[in-house]
Amino acid sequence: MEPSILSGDFGRLAEEAKRMEGAGADAIHIDIMDGHFVPNLTLGPKAVAAINKATNLFLDVHIMIYNPFDYVERLVASGADRITFHFEATEDVEDTLNYIKKSGIQAGLAFNPETSESFIVKYLDKCDLILIMTVNPGFGGQEFIPEMLEKVRFTRELCDKFKLKQNIQVDGGISDRTAKLCIEAGANVLVSGNYLFNAPNMKEAITLLKGTK
Repeated sequence: MEPSILSGDFGRLAEEAKRMEGAGADAIHIDIMDGHFVPNLTLGPKAVAAINKATNLFLDVHIMIYNPFDYVERLVASGADRITFHFEATEDVEDTLNYIKKSGIQAGLAFNPETSESFIVKYLDKCDLILIMTVNPGFGGQEFIPEMLEKVRFTRELCDKFKLKQNIQVDGGISDRTAKLCIEAGANVLVSGNYLFNAPNMKEAITLLKGTK
C-alpha cells in the first residue's frame, strides 16, 4: 500500500512522510512531473532527498517526464528505491530500464490509459514493476477508469503464463471500492492519494485497503 505524497501538504513533506510511516504504509509514492509530458509541475530530486531523510520507508519515485534517462542518476543519489517512468515518454525504453537496474535500484515501466496493452509484452521481463495508470496522469483526484481493469488482467495473465513475479501496480482513483476491483483483476501494489489523505484516519484507511487483498 503506497500513499501518494502528491495529495499531501508540500510545505510539510517530512511530517507527511512520518505520518504515512506511522499509519502503516509499505512505501511512499512520489510523483515527479515536468509540465511537458503532463500539464503539471510537482516535486524534484531535492524533495526526494528530504523525504528520504525523514523516513525509512521504500521510496517509489514515479516520473512523468520526457527524457527520463537524464534524471536517473540524480534520483538514485536522492534516495529513490524504485524509479518508474512512462513508456510514452522516451524512445529509449530498454536502455533506461537497464540503466536504472544497473544503478542498484528497481525499475518500473508505466503505461497511460490510451496505450495498448500489447506493448507490455515486450518489456514485462525487463522490469521489476508494471504500472497501469487508472487515470490520465498529471493530476490527483480523478475518476477511476474501469476499462483499465482489463489491462490489469492481461498483464497478470502474462505473468502467470510465463511464470514471472513482476509487481503490477495501479495508480489513480484508488479507493476501498476500486482497490477491490484492481486486486481481483491481478494488481498487487496499490497507490492511493486523495482517498487516504482525505480520510478521517489514515491508518484506518490504509488498513481497510490492505484488507481488500
